[in-house]
Amino acid sequence: MTVKVTISLPKDLAEFAERFAAETNRSRSRIFADLLERERKEILRNSLIEGYRTLAEENRRFASEAISLVAEVWGGGG
Repeated sequence: MTVKVTISLPKDLAEFAERFAAETNRSRSRIFADLLERERKEILRNSLIEGYRTLAEENRRFASEAISLVAEVWGGGG
């Protein structure tokens, strides 16, 4: 399903879009859709990276606390 959208661009960008579309044998609509899709994927990628970094940090903290507790148990029994 597609939705028609009207946008305004500076003249130089509109001319560039026209040339780029012709050079790549795509419509202007396809050019803009591809650029927006690429941006959406980049935003998702960055969000996932941040989530994995946060998860890794939480795992490091947990491991550090667990090592301390194990050391207390093993060290306190002797």
